[in-house]
Amino acid sequence: MRYWFCLAIFLIFACDGNDTKYQTKSRAQQEALPILGIPKEVNGIEVPHSIPDFSFINQDSSVINNDTFSGKAYVTDFFFTSCPTICPKVKKQMLRLYEKYQDDERLVLLSHSIDTKRDTVGKLREYANNLEVSAKKWHFVTGEKDEIYAIADDYFSIVTDDPEAPGGFDHSGRVILVDKNRHVRAFADGTNAKEVDRLIRDIDLLFKEENAKE
Repeated sequence: MRYWFCLAIFLIFACDGNDTKYQTKSRAQQEALPILGIPKEVNGIEVPHSIPDFSFINQDSSVINNDTFSGKAYVTDFFFTSCPTICPKVKKQMLRLYEKYQDDERLVLLSHSIDTKRDTVGKLREYANNLEVSAKKWHFVTGEKDEIYAIADDYFSIVTDDPEAPGGFDHSGRVILVDKNRHVRAFADGTNAKEVDRLIRDIDLLFKEENAKE
């Protein structure tokens, strides 16, 4: 059931997401990114979609939760270290983001492993070391399988077991931008360099928006 729900959400945002919302203005003309997702009503007040509380363990055995990203935006994705298909392509683009924003404290990266049995803390540490990235800037996390799969829904990403898929998992290559208030603001196909170029412009637009509010 989760797979079909996620697929529906994925298609909605793929067809009616950022590009549709921006069709009347260019990126340069935009003053703010939209808040993506379906709002919910709480006590008669419309509340935007937001990422719920979470707690995972990163490659340094540190607890990573919402407080880790307090006051910061982050880009997130879902992967597994033995992925033989799209993950290396996505990580290549995530590495671009890491290098571009390495010295910018306003942005961090978060990669969730969906192979919670094999991707141990030690395995994630080895993976991060091979990329030569810092755990302070880029968190590779593991945790309870159900919790990681559930939060993928909140990021409008697809994660599911599939014995027939390469590596045993079916997942999207989407990379998602989340602001410091837990709102999903943009996304891109992490296998497509041009899409990630657009996401970089979105990140800078988000920073411009936040600076204007201060």
